[in-house]
Amino acid sequence: MAALEKQTERAAEFLYTGTWQILSNWFRVPQTPPTLPTEPGEEPDAFKPAIGFLKYLKLWFWIGLFIIDIAILIGWLVLTIAVPVAGILLAIPALALAVLPDIVAYVAVHLKYDTTWYVMSDRSLRIRRGIWIIHEMTFTFENVQNVKVVQGPLQRYFGIADLIVETAGSGGGQDQSQAALNQGRVEGVADAWALRDRIMVKLKATKSAGLGDDRYDDESSPTPSPTAWSSEQLQVLRAIRNELVLMGD
Repeated sequence: MAALEKQTERAAEFLYTGTWQILSNWFRVPQTPPTLPTEPGEEPDAFKPAIGFLKYLKLWFWIGLFIIDIAILIGWLVLTIAVPVAGILLAIPALALAVLPDIVAYVAVHLKYDTTWYVMSDRSLRIRRGIWIIHEMTFTFENVQNVKVVQGPLQRYFGIADLIVETAGSGGGQDQSQAALNQGRVEGVADAWALRDRIMVKLKATKSAGLGDDRYDDESSPTPSPTAWSSEQLQVLRAIRNELVLMGD
């Protein structure tokens, strides 16, 4: 059984390799990570999801495959028992219905992994996904309001987590579509907590990240100057002083 699974996996990977080459050339999928504006001498950090993310996606693929194929098999068996002739005639279409979507889903899993890129500079984070339609989102650290890590039980098993980057306006007062535009999801990274700490350092370095970081918490930081009195306010104060002097006399 294990040998059969390995052969199936190898055949699927071989099929995907050829399919990926055809699709990437056909849709002109970028083979390199996206770029970001950087300062002279700065090297942006480009990275992909961890390999555990691909295993995590494959697990959901096999779960879905099992449920759907069992449902098709049960339906075909019931039909064959009720109407044997119809069951025999529909055997090949039922097999195709069970197998072809599995191939498509397997390819889609690898495409999702292979086309996902993350690029981070000192000032921003860029996320790219997609093959048919390529989506790129750029988040400037000056606009980031919150950074959090999300990890479910299965993600924990595969040693991965998601990093959520929230910008201004991603709170609860918006509909889901608008809130999604203000959120970036770095999926399936193995070092989500370390990545969060790196981003937090960059946020504080911007001096205007809006995260409540202490801008004037050290002695070298400038202290805001008090507001100067206007000429009208000075005249009123002088009048009050003169009246107090007269009352004292």
